[in-house]
Amino acid sequence: MDILIIEPGQAPYEQSISGGLAAMQAVVGGPIEAVYPYDDPVALICHEEGKLIGLPLNRSLEDYDIIAGTFFVCGLGEDDFTSLPPELMAKYRAKFSYPELFMRSGQRILSIAMTGVPAQC
Repeated sequence: MDILIIEPGQAPYEQSISGGLAAMQAVVGGPIEAVYPYDDPVALICHEEGKLIGLPLNRSLEDYDIIAGTFFVCGLGEDDFTSLPPELMAKYRAKFSYPELFMRSGQRILSIAMTGVPAQC
């Protein structure tokens, strides 16, 4: 399964994994959770307890949430996760190409997109 991996502060990169549960858990570093914030047939697979265990904040999902720790984007089949198609690979590589700066303000977390500052490769 071809996926797009997004690590905190890093540029997204493609990788092929077996698609089994153990391979997906290895990418995110623990138990997985799937989120579906977009209309495209994609899933964002992240660490289920990322924020609870203090993983570094990674990328914000517009008004939806902030992902903590490494996550990946994959395609959605009828019954399971699949390879991310090339056109969606390009779309989400561009979407997540820049890191974000996160600042805490009381009970809120502010996200500042670092456009113009390429992520570390």
